[in-house]
Amino acid sequence: MALTDEQKKEIEELVSLAQKGDSDAFASIYDTFVNSIYRYIYFRVPKADAEDLTEQVFLKAWEKIKQYKPAQKGFSAWIFRIAHNLVVDTYRFKKDKEFVELSPNVPEYRREHNPIKMTENSLHSDKLKIALSKLKKNYKQIVILKFINELSNEEIAKILNKSEGSVRILQFRALKALKYELTEIGLDEV
Repeated sequence: MALTDEQKKEIEELVSLAQKGDSDAFASIYDTFVNSIYRYIYFRVPKADAEDLTEQVFLKAWEKIKQYKPAQKGFSAWIFRIAHNLVVDTYRFKKDKEFVELSPNVPEYRREHNPIKMTENSLHSDKLKIALSKLKKNYKQIVILKFINELSNEEIAKILNKSEGSVRILQFRALKALKYELTEIGLDEV
């Protein structure tokens, strides 16, 4: 979800209102980011955790909204950083328990009405989840941010605290690793 300069300005205005306690402004922020945050989390944890963590991201954002400084990296990077930190905390909390990161049986989050297309998408999605689960964490994160959430390299750099050049290099390596994993599990159309 790459935001235009106009959208970024609108978000900053909404954040300013939310910082003053305007819950309607925060609701607009929620509407803007909820699907992207969910997708980011969905491909990193089991579905049940994804829904809970998405809720936690917005609760934490509401609690900490007054600490957000517009001159920093931008609201998009700020809220994705919250999501990232919650995912990391979830792994830390569950590290002693048996934890399956991505089950191929997790239903697809997209809705399709064409049964043939839905089945095809589900098969590809399952294979993507399996391939993603085999990638290094930083590769998985870059693929999710860039290609599933469609963020720009600039936004990703801000979220990951890296330069855009580093993001491009990571992206290249991640795609190479993902292509290898997809080929290994039998998805030859990559």
